Amino acid sequence: MGLSPVIIDLMERGIIHAVALNGACIVHDFEIAYAGKTSEDVDAELSKGTFGMAEETGKYLNNAIKKGVKKGWGIGKSVGEMIENSNYPYKKLSILAAGVRLGIPVTVHVGVGTDIIHLHTQMDGKATGEGSYRDFKLFAGVVSKLDEGVYLNIGSAVILPEVFLKAITLVRNLGYTVQNFTTVNMDFIQHYRPLTNVVRRPTRDGTGKGYTLTGHHEIMVPLLSAAIFEELSKP
Repeated sequence: MGLSPVIIDLMERGIIHAVALNGACIVHDFEIAYAGKTSEDVDAELSKGTFGMAEETGKYLNNAIKKGVKKGWGIGKSVGEMIENSNYPYKKLSILAAGVRLGIPVTVHVGVGTDIIHLHTQMDGKATGEGSYRDFKLFAGVVSKLDEGVYLNIGSAVILPEVFLKAITLVRNLGYTVQNFTTVNMDFIQHYRPLTNVVRRPTRDGTGKGYTLTGHHEIMVPLLSAAIFEELSKP
């Protein structure tokens, strides 16, 4: 179950206008929707060669990506449509499905070989790359409208900080004014790339402000949500 109910609640209230995920997130999002839980004993399974080999996860996600890309979609919408249109018992906990239902962009940014679904025979590198690239362009469109907005990086130490930095430079190169915005990195350990690519570089020269919030997500994210609601309730 995790924190998806908190994220989805913020989406439904119109507070979150877009969500960006790395490739691992769609695995957990699907498994929560499908089975109500997502977990593996990596150490034990790795030694047996069975880590990441759950048939349903690899088959359903890869097939959804291939079908969606043929329709002109990115990975986020492809997987979100599959979950939203399914009879999975816990699909109300899916962030990807919520994005489809609410019309909110949910983009997925993949590093090939980093996710368990890339180990399966259904994996199609061409479709995965095309879908992720489409999502990058969609994400860049969201970033182009970040002026006076807020960008939260929650728990991604490498991929999403790099994607965000590239999107910022792309849209500024195209002439979009992206300034006076706030960036926040939330994690229980502060890492180099989020601090550099989210907090410091995009907001330098007075174009915005960057902050760090250090703590466990299961505590910090609900507290942040509560603080937002409290502030919005003020007359």
